[in-house]
Amino acid sequence: MGIFSKSKNQNDLMLVFDIGSSSIGGAFFITQKSGAPKIVFSMRESIPLENEINSERFLELTLKSFETIVQKIAMKGIGVPKKVFCVLSSPWFASQTRFIKYEQETPFIFNSKLADGLIQKEIQTFQEQHYTGGDNKIRAIELRNMKITLNGYPVSNPLNQKARELEMTVFISMSQEQILSSIEKIIDVHFHGREIKFSSFTMASFTVARDTFVHQDSFLLVDIGGEVTDISMIKQDIICSSISFPLGRNFMIREVSSILQCSTTEAKSYISLFKDGHATELVEEKMKPIMNKLEEEWLRGFQESLVNLSNDISIPATIFITVDQDLSSFFSKIIKTEQFSQYTLTESKFRIIFLGTEALHGIATIEENIARDAFLIIESIYINRFFR
Repeated sequence: MGIFSKSKNQNDLMLVFDIGSSSIGGAFFITQKSGAPKIVFSMRESIPLENEINSERFLELTLKSFETIVQKIAMKGIGVPKKVFCVLSSPWFASQTRFIKYEQETPFIFNSKLADGLIQKEIQTFQEQHYTGGDNKIRAIELRNMKITLNGYPVSNPLNQKARELEMTVFISMSQEQILSSIEKIIDVHFHGREIKFSSFTMASFTVARDTFVHQDSFLLVDIGGEVTDISMIKQDIICSSISFPLGRNFMIREVSSILQCSTTEAKSYISLFKDGHATELVEEKMKPIMNKLEEEWLRGFQESLVNLSNDISIPATIFITVDQDLSSFFSKIIKTEQFSQYTLTESKFRIIFLGTEALHGIATIEENIARDAFLIIESIYINRFFR
């Protein structure tokens, strides 16, 4: 099922939406054979932050923000996109790397029918694991074949080759049917009849990090969203495993708001002033113990996740972080100063690379006066590679 297949179309107008847990982004870009997509418009709409998380209310607010940004983009009159892409961040998707083994006593021929049959079984198993009954139906949105070995040897072109042993490593993403169909209906109102494709931000950021930093085949991906932090471990160009913990930037805002008994808007302002060193002496005195506590809490979630992720194998030292620009140095500092390497198999001292606009400079073309949004740039680069 590929999320995208190779296309002969060049210089087409495409539309991508970044659907996160604190905001929704949208961008028009033009595919280019040269390799660098040209972003001609981008914008972002915040999801209202409430003091307590209620899953139904959270989905309602997210879809309302999504509808707002789709309507605003449509009213810009930039054009009709060839296709519309929706890239989902946590908690809007679930993913898993599946390791498929197939053996026969007599040689068999590897072909598409065999591969599809094996993969469909894995998709069905994955769906059964996440389906909880009722209307909570699950749809597979993404499949990436990351590695195939025949008789124990990796092969880049396995079709029609004979073997007795087959191993496939595939990355599968899924999402709730309720969420996907709601997104599709909203898009169809304003961009009727456009083909809509879904993907995960994990696969998009993995691909861009791998292709941009060509000497890195083993690394960690850390995506710090509004409500969730996702960690994926890559070994030899394969997403081996992923894990999440429910602490993003919003838990800090809620905690500051609760302790200081202020609004979430004021809490955001206090956090910003404190981390930038612009807080008054009184505010800094109040904020320092709170922020120390929040740093420790997030770090504990990060450390526990690495323990569960590593499973007694070494953890890559290179970490690619995706987070809102204003918090990149804040979270980088937390990871750099922790002493995780003292009690686990970390390869060496952590090297942190922020996948922001500076690291991505030159990989995408952005028209003047267009906001440089790192998440939309990553997604446009990822999608564009299928149109080269």
